[in-house]
Amino acid sequence: MMSIKSILLWRILPSIALALACFVGYLSQHELPVGLFFTIIIPASNGVLPPQIFGHGKMKGTPEVPDDLSPQPRPENEMFLTLPGSGDLMPQNGVGMCCRPTAYDDELVYRSTLWHLLLGGRHIDGAQLYLNSKAVGRGIREAMRRGVKREEIFLTSKIFPTHYGYESTMKVVKSELDDLGLEYIDLFLLHFPSSGPLGSPCSKEGKGISQCRKETWQALSELRNKGNIINTGVSNFAVKHIQELEAMTDVAPVANNQISFSPFVPEKTMETVEYCHQRNITVTAYMPLGGQHQRSLVMRDLAGLSTKLGKSVSQIMLRWAIQSGCAVIPGTGNPNHMKENLSVYEIELSDAEMKQINELKYNAKGYMNMDTNMFD
Repeated sequence: MMSIKSILLWRILPSIALALACFVGYLSQHELPVGLFFTIIIPASNGVLPPQIFGHGKMKGTPEVPDDLSPQPRPENEMFLTLPGSGDLMPQNGVGMCCRPTAYDDELVYRSTLWHLLLGGRHIDGAQLYLNSKAVGRGIREAMRRGVKREEIFLTSKIFPTHYGYESTMKVVKSELDDLGLEYIDLFLLHFPSSGPLGSPCSKEGKGISQCRKETWQALSELRNKGNIINTGVSNFAVKHIQELEAMTDVAPVANNQISFSPFVPEKTMETVEYCHQRNITVTAYMPLGGQHQRSLVMRDLAGLSTKLGKSVSQIMLRWAIQSGCAVIPGTGNPNHMKENLSVYEIELSDAEMKQINELKYNAKGYMNMDTNMFD
């Protein structure tokens, strides 16, 4: 009879190693292995079968959109940020298309996009990495068929660093446009300053990450001149990375920096946000409630303010980010939550209430935030 140690050593561990090898091999066959990894891991870690493996349209979540639902009025007192270079107005309240199980089921992504647009929202945040652009595009086109004007819709996409480089950027943007089935993208971002050891077509030519970012920016600038994209920006960039692009000549301006922003972010992140505001670079905030630990503290500390305003703490934090001069892109596939998020234009926080929220950072210990300065 084999001992437990022998079973572990000769049967279980080899099986795990084989499964991992097969998984890595499966990922490596994809054009964007990192994206495929997330489409599998995020649903699986939430106890949901990954649609990428088991098929789309089987996951529960976002309800079907009624065939007779027509576009609802846009929110009263809707607020916008003006993008430098084009003067375009970006709605300060949108919906994010990643990082939850329903964001990786194409049918639910289609419904989420359509719900948001028909409920009066106009800002959709997507990316190459999310691998759901076809579904997003289908939702946008259906909303247009029902009466939403394309010029009212503000669509963001992003290129992942594993595809940085001039030629590869040209291919990625064309692929995104083809998948979306649209003629142009309103805002295209560099998703991260670097992909670390993963590399890119540009780095395989022996070029450093700084040169690869510049070549990517040059390509986006040319595509902007052609009208394939209207505005260019960055995501998760620190000041030093932004200044690198600003130092280039005859290229598009940096119109936006999408970054994790909440009262709990470290001082360096606050410095990045302040720099962007000083340079008229718009800021899009994700995770305005911070992480899970901070969320529980916020719920506790703002319970009284929530009762006073008649709004949830989540709504109050979205309003805080908007009044801090940022756009927000809360991720949800729930149409009721979309309505709640769009209703934050109904309230306005006083100076004292903004100060109360700003000072929450001193009550939240152990906040985990990605330091964008760590990238070369």
